[in-house]
Amino acid sequence: MPEASANIGVVGLAVMGSNLARNLASREGNTVAVLNRSRAKTDELVAAHPEAGFVPAFSYEEFAASLQRPRTAIIMVKAGGPTDAVIDELVRVFEPGDIIVDGGNAYFPDTIRREKAVRETGINFVGAGISGGEEGALLGPSIMPGGSKESWVTLGPILRSIAAVAEGEPCVTHIGADGAGHFVKMVHNGIEYADMQLIAEAYDLIRRGTGKTPAQIADIFADWNTGELESYLIEITAEVLRQTDAETGRPLVDVIVDQAGAKGTGAWTVQTALALGVPVSGIAEATFARSLSSHPEQRAAAAHLPGPDALRLAALAQGPEGVADEDAFIEDVRLALYASKIVAYSQGFDEIRAGAAEYGWDIDLAAVSRIWRGGCIIRAQFLNRIADAYTTTPDLPVLLAAPYFTEALTRSQTAWRRVVIAAAQSGIPAPAFSSSLSYYDGIRADRLPAALIQAQRDYFGAHTYRRTDKPGTFHTLWSGNRTEIEAEDTH
Repeated sequence: MPEASANIGVVGLAVMGSNLARNLASREGNTVAVLNRSRAKTDELVAAHPEAGFVPAFSYEEFAASLQRPRTAIIMVKAGGPTDAVIDELVRVFEPGDIIVDGGNAYFPDTIRREKAVRETGINFVGAGISGGEEGALLGPSIMPGGSKESWVTLGPILRSIAAVAEGEPCVTHIGADGAGHFVKMVHNGIEYADMQLIAEAYDLIRRGTGKTPAQIADIFADWNTGELESYLIEITAEVLRQTDAETGRPLVDVIVDQAGAKGTGAWTVQTALALGVPVSGIAEATFARSLSSHPEQRAAAAHLPGPDALRLAALAQGPEGVADEDAFIEDVRLALYASKIVAYSQGFDEIRAGAAEYGWDIDLAAVSRIWRGGCIIRAQFLNRIADAYTTTPDLPVLLAAPYFTEALTRSQTAWRRVVIAAAQSGIPAPAFSSSLSYYDGIRADRLPAALIQAQRDYFGAHTYRRTDKPGTFHTLWSGNRTEIEAEDTH
């Protein structure tokens, strides 16, 4: 058996696992043990990177023997059954006090289940969300670990050593117990879905409304990236739109099939929000938009359905006086994108707060926003503003109410409305823009038509209602003489 020389180990050496192992090995004080199901990948990694000083293992027994106590291992394998299989093997060779970290995109209820089962053996289990893709894994990701405070004592310094750094701070913090880390990573991905859909809608509106080429729109996005929309996703959008297909000479975006894939985290975010009773309409519409794009047979069958005439589409970029004003239209789209983006983040943080209350997690929303400033896919300039808002008012009921965001929405909302109107009149789908605006109007409304819905529920199901003018719960005898009686609350 090898000597216990490594302070951290990685199981699973596909691209993400290999890059994370290399990141760990490049940091002072870390010696990394590596193990993969197939020996070839281990041999390949060790041979390709002799500078890393990896400690290779070819069995779980060798892997455990190579780790210093408390043994700490990060699993980077496919979510689901493969993760459970690796956990079982590590539990077999580890001892009480050791730490198993799942760094994959696990569904948080699975993490809660695994943490409970592993805890009974005396071993610590940590579900850690890791964002940033292959590049982040190698150069510095944003890391969202859950698990026990005990495990964080050992794990914290290791994760801080490899995390991205934003404004001098490592992009990692202990999120909370059991599944909290994977829960927050799930919501991060849901916000990512919304952000990407909003950017795609902005591109589509500008292209159809002005006739600009992808390369010209790339310049617009590059300019936007110098202001309040500065973010990783805006930056890479400009790069993607400039890319030319080597084979055809056409813009690459024009030769890619318009069907967006998904790994499931967006759907998990929406399903969980429904269970928690939290409206995440922007994230939901972004998720549904991907689903719609992936049904070409339905789209082909519906292609003959009527839409607005060509004159309406041609007039999309005209100003209020009917005079073409492309610059004004593009600025409207920018403001609509920023406003809708604020809504997406606000809804995501609402879900995190609701999840924390439901599962008993003590999640610092300001800390979450700070660790998203670097390394992760949704890193953006305005996350500093979100951190400021939750630092100033930790129990802020809704992010939109923070002064900075209220001001931003105040100056954006007229343009936002013009863009949504223009999209609807021109027959251009803009579900994320539209639903975000509807949410904004709903949450600021003095009174909603939900009173009618509650009366309907009482009529057909005796679900009761409350009144605005006196306390108590009531039911109208709809099938009788229609008098009102006091009733037990069945909301």
